[in-house]
Amino acid sequence: MKSPARGTLPTHDVLNQPPVRGGTDLWLSDPVLQDAAKTAGARALELAAYGKTLGTEETRELGREANRHPPELRLFDPGGRRLDEVRFHPAYHQMMQISQSAGYAALAWDRQPGGHATHAAMVYLAGQVEPGHCCPMTMTYAAIPALAANEHIASLWQPKLMARHYDPSKKPIGQKTSVTLGMAMTEKQGGSDIRANTTIATRDGDHWRLRGHKWFCSAPMSDGFLTLAQAPGGLTCFLVPRWLESERNAIHLMRLKDKLGNKSNASSEIEYHDALVYQLGEEGAGVRTILEMVHHTRLDTAMAPAGLMRAALSEAHHWVEHRSAFQRRLIDQPLMRAVLSDLVLDWEGAVTLGMRVAQAFDGQTPEDKAFARISVALAKFLNNKRCPVVVVEAMEVLGGMGYVEDTPLPLIYREAPLNSIWEGSGNVICLDILRTLTREPQAAEVLGAELDAVRGTDRRYDAALTAHRSRWPGLPPEAEARWYAERTALLLTASQLLRHAPGAVADGFVATRLSGDGGRIPGSVAGLDTDALLARLG
Repeated sequence: MKSPARGTLPTHDVLNQPPVRGGTDLWLSDPVLQDAAKTAGARALELAAYGKTLGTEETRELGREANRHPPELRLFDPGGRRLDEVRFHPAYHQMMQISQSAGYAALAWDRQPGGHATHAAMVYLAGQVEPGHCCPMTMTYAAIPALAANEHIASLWQPKLMARHYDPSKKPIGQKTSVTLGMAMTEKQGGSDIRANTTIATRDGDHWRLRGHKWFCSAPMSDGFLTLAQAPGGLTCFLVPRWLESERNAIHLMRLKDKLGNKSNASSEIEYHDALVYQLGEEGAGVRTILEMVHHTRLDTAMAPAGLMRAALSEAHHWVEHRSAFQRRLIDQPLMRAVLSDLVLDWEGAVTLGMRVAQAFDGQTPEDKAFARISVALAKFLNNKRCPVVVVEAMEVLGGMGYVEDTPLPLIYREAPLNSIWEGSGNVICLDILRTLTREPQAAEVLGAELDAVRGTDRRYDAALTAHRSRWPGLPPEAEARWYAERTALLLTASQLLRHAPGAVADGFVATRLSGDGGRIPGSVAGLDTDALLARLG
């Protein structure tokens, strides 16, 4: 049993300070996640076990340690031989073991019901404790279906990608019990325009050799990477193994990116110096092949911001429940209640929409697949645009302490913009939305049906949907793509809340997000049922 810290000091008594939070069961304390998971068909038992483990004081300390001691690049051994390795703090490896053992990367593919919904909920939970270690596991999860483009590769790699444990050893795949996969697509000259890539693939017997660079290679200590290169037949997707049977593959790590946040995760620049690779998919079909992976990583980037919102609001809620100002607890002050209640609407909307998207990923019908393609882009766009706003306001609730590294808020703040940038930044996502609706009539049909399904439930929603379709009877011009995406995503979120959320949540969201009963700054609202909304924080 720990001895309590001393609150009686030589110059003053420590008063009016919230107690140290310690451990919190992330599943049991979150009614919003429990409701959304049940609706989406996620596996409650697995989520309960994972949420309990993540929320312990010991696991939270591992997350802090992994960020206090970021990865280090080791290019050479003492004798000058190339290593091209990244060394991580033991806490990072322990976080990987916890999450991989829980099935973060694997369970979506075990052919049991609710796999993608359960995975999405795990993304949400893990990001509340240590977001950086999610990157290699998210890419591993997303790469599994992409490997189906080559049956031989799939037979070797998929079973080890789906293993529920973590093996960080530096060995070829045949000697490992589990593996991870990363991605290396963008180059200096192209960025999101991957068709401008200049890396060259040259035939070498049954395999290929790559020469070129990648401006971003996430998780460079993964056991392999999906990458794009120019082959004679056009841009082609390849699997690059990190370790060969008798030598290290010719992947040179040039430097680690000095990022704003996501500190525990190594992101790097790399060069291929005739690296040995295996073709994945048809020659010239590289974009189509790797987009299967991108489609699934986007699910995670749509769900992760909801977890960050939850983490920030949880800290703010704890603070206001235990701190007083002007002779009243902060939680009892009307203006504070208005701010937090307004933020709850953004958070619950993000969770509910994200889990509905994940449910579509679990679906097997053409309609499910079409809805997954369009809704994941809408959820990624809206949830990530709201996330930094929620985090900043939660930080401000704590005052100066919210800006101090003694609290989790600075880490969450640095993380808040990230998922909007990864896997297609805002403009790219908006253009993808327009492209999908243009090229896939079924996507437009299922989206319309989803929006129409709650007509008659709330007259304000009906009016907003009618106004939306009057403003854009077809698709908008490109310059209005953000406006269109925002309104469509807000309507889609409202449609889910009207179906599944408590009345106070649905009513508040429709009133403030669709009907304009409020300002643009959080807390610029009136008439919210603050008791009901704050109860959602657990």
